[in-house]
Amino acid sequence: MALKWGIVSAGLISEDFVNAIQTLSKDDHQVVAVAARDLSRAEKFAKRFDVPKAYGSYLELAQDPNVEIAYVGTLNPWHLDVSLMMLKHGKHVLCEKPLAMNEKQAKQMIEYAKEKKLFFMEGIWCRFFPSYQYVRKQIKSGALGDILSVKAEFGIEDLHKVDRLSKMELGGGTILDMGVYAIQACQWVFQEEPKSIKATGKLNDEGVDVDMSAELIYGDNKVARIKTSALYQLTNAAKIVGTKGQITINQIFCSTSITDVDGKEKTWPLPPAKYDFYYPNSCGLKYEAEAIRETIRAGKTENENVPHEESLIIARIQDEIRKQLGVVYPKYD
Repeated sequence: MALKWGIVSAGLISEDFVNAIQTLSKDDHQVVAVAARDLSRAEKFAKRFDVPKAYGSYLELAQDPNVEIAYVGTLNPWHLDVSLMMLKHGKHVLCEKPLAMNEKQAKQMIEYAKEKKLFFMEGIWCRFFPSYQYVRKQIKSGALGDILSVKAEFGIEDLHKVDRLSKMELGGGTILDMGVYAIQACQWVFQEEPKSIKATGKLNDEGVDVDMSAELIYGDNKVARIKTSALYQLTNAAKIVGTKGQITINQIFCSTSITDVDGKEKTWPLPPAKYDFYYPNSCGLKYEAEAIRETIRAGKTENENVPHEESLIIARIQDEIRKQLGVVYPKYD
């Protein structure tokens, strides 16, 4: 039976998500509604992707009995309220990352989802790519030996000029927007919460971080070094070093290739879609969508690749890094 999706927000990431979903079988996935705060934007979106219903408010979508799961693609500050609204009306929820503005919000969302016995997940889509799954298998098999360190970075030159990254009121900052990718990569490898964190960075005139470096120390003195930047172009890769060798995820946020222990590149090409994508390798969102369908149909409310506790750990790490840099969101912290 097809999983029936409702799309909350008609932005670019929502377009990419639907474009990716529509490469999958209609027997498994159907987008049945889209909502935006501006009805005309929702109608334009619906026309492009042949979505049956378009709404001018998120509440209308939440009340649609045909919607089974809501994809929340709003900006960071609205994740909490919109996700709670969808859960209140009995919808499963996939919420874009970062899940929330802080751990307090993340905990509130997760506890409510558990109370409602509904599926709820932070959209860390990269973990569902075959590349990430392969890396996890290589680590578990012992191909790298004992893991010693991870270096993960994500930086794009001049991104500080984009409002969603630079504006306090929009929940901007690289720690939330880009840091989630670097942090989750370290967590994917070490599978434990860091023992200590030391962070430095640069803030803009609004008090939002535009550059950040941090060292995360795990058990047995294992170390992760992460960096995010909206000022400079970085490698955007994650290098995992073990006692027997190393492996590199070549694009930390959407990798279709890795450099394996033997030094050779291994790739997993993505299929074509109806439209071009706005963001790199966004067709890979289909892996996440399909995993969610399988999880819900199995009667589960969490997916093992992005469990609730993992999202809470990531939020705690983000909170600590922000605290050390002095990044405060007055409305939420």
